[in-house]
Amino acid sequence: MSRVLVVEDEADVAQLVALGLERQGHEVKIADDGPEAMEIAVDWMPDLIVLDVRLPTMDGFEVCRRLRTLPHTSQSPILFLTAKAVLEDKLMGFKAGGDDYLTKPFDFPELVWRVRALLRRSHPLQPEYLRVGPLTLNCRTFEVQVGDKTQLLTQVEFDLLSHLMRHRGEVFSSDQLLQAVWGYPPGVGSPALVRVHIRNLRRKIEPDPSKPIWLQTVRGHGYTIRPEVTRP
Repeated sequence: MSRVLVVEDEADVAQLVALGLERQGHEVKIADDGPEAMEIAVDWMPDLIVLDVRLPTMDGFEVCRRLRTLPHTSQSPILFLTAKAVLEDKLMGFKAGGDDYLTKPFDFPELVWRVRALLRRSHPLQPEYLRVGPLTLNCRTFEVQVGDKTQLLTQVEFDLLSHLMRHRGEVFSSDQLLQAVWGYPPGVGSPALVRVHIRNLRRKIEPDPSKPIWLQTVRGHGYTIRPEVTRP
């Protein structure tokens, strides 16, 4: 049983989501604003957070940024569930540290699918470390080290980077990554989700994120980690 915190100020929506997730076997708590969500997160340590953007006193983007600073929620998957469907809003959500973004009105089976995908945690036969050139990924602490620089990754950043490192030199399209990393069926999920997390990873591992030398884009095909990397 996973713990899911639903942060939603519309009581009917919150109850609908909570009831549906409980029927899926999850334990659910509800918060109707940002401060309450932070308090519950500290005390209850949820495995996943479903987060609305339009909240009183503190919007969901700020709640997400603050949750990412807490030890117990720094790596917890965060799913934005909101009526704000503009692409710029989605990008803001990903930049704030969100892992996925579902707009209202939504189909509940899709919500269930996305929650299941985000709660995926099993990495059978996962080694303690993955290494490609100067990149060292600690699979127990979710830290990536590049030279003397160490960065803590979110769950999805870790899943994405570890997948690329395990398949060094292979090129993956956005759709392939959405299936392999996020667990979506073919054709589900937005390439923007992949782009933003690639961008976030580059900020953490590249000397110059605007000119990546390790996590590269193969134009028209997708993304890859170079199998042999040397410092510039």
